[in-house]
Amino acid sequence: MARELTYAQSVERSIIKTYRKEIWNPFVEACQNYKLVNEGDKIAVCISGGKDSVLLAMCMKHLKRISDVNFDLEFICMDPGYNKANRRQIEENCKKLEIPVTIFESDIFDITTSVGGSPCYLCARMRRGHLYAKAQELGCNKIALGHHLSDVIETTLMGMFYGSQLQAMLPKLKSTNFQGMELIRPLYCVNENAVIKWRDYNDLTFIQCACRFVDEYSHSEDGIGESKRQEIKALIAQLKKINPDIEHNIFKSIHNVKLDTFIGYKQHGVEHSFLEEFE
Repeated sequence: MARELTYAQSVERSIIKTYRKEIWNPFVEACQNYKLVNEGDKIAVCISGGKDSVLLAMCMKHLKRISDVNFDLEFICMDPGYNKANRRQIEENCKKLEIPVTIFESDIFDITTSVGGSPCYLCARMRRGHLYAKAQELGCNKIALGHHLSDVIETTLMGMFYGSQLQAMLPKLKSTNFQGMELIRPLYCVNENAVIKWRDYNDLTFIQCACRFVDEYSHSEDGIGESKRQEIKALIAQLKKINPDIEHNIFKSIHNVKLDTFIGYKQHGVEHSFLEEFE
């Protein structure tokens, strides 16, 4: 007689069974191909309260259980100033999914909303600093964030369209301000559509960013508002109707850069021109 699974076990099982091809296999592929999880690591899995970070936490839990690699996990969540409903939602989700999360507080929302304009970049940098500091305090050498394939290709296009540069999002990087610390992105090869399917399949409810700027685009008539990322999402969705492989092709292109065809590039902060080799 098969034992009855808890709700958390059932949700975890859906990752490796129902969504094995769409979520689990790409997750393992990223961990292996980019060498994200190594022997002796202690990784702080950062939970924002959204679908991506909670899926990441569930994947990392399962990986630790079955992996031949010996590593440890901490689950941390920074409360940047959530309202009571959002804080409660995070706590309830972690409880029912059996994620032993450590929640700590900061005043990031108060600071960033007072600077004027769109404070998203400042907010992201401040969040990361707080997460690194907490992870280091807990004896971790890495933090894991829930960025996925869709984030990678959207960031690449945003850099081209609005930043006049070709710049990708790396699957891992070393911290410049916290010595010995690294950031990893184990969902790097997982498409957001798969995350949404997994969420809906398990009837899960998550918070969004919970700041007034997210509110602005989610209640706007076009679903975009002032968010350039939402604008890029809409563009990719439109292009996908013509070319179903558009996301795959953009993602593969950042793995297949023909540097000798570029007019200029920057490496380690130093600008270079094709003329250096030409002459």
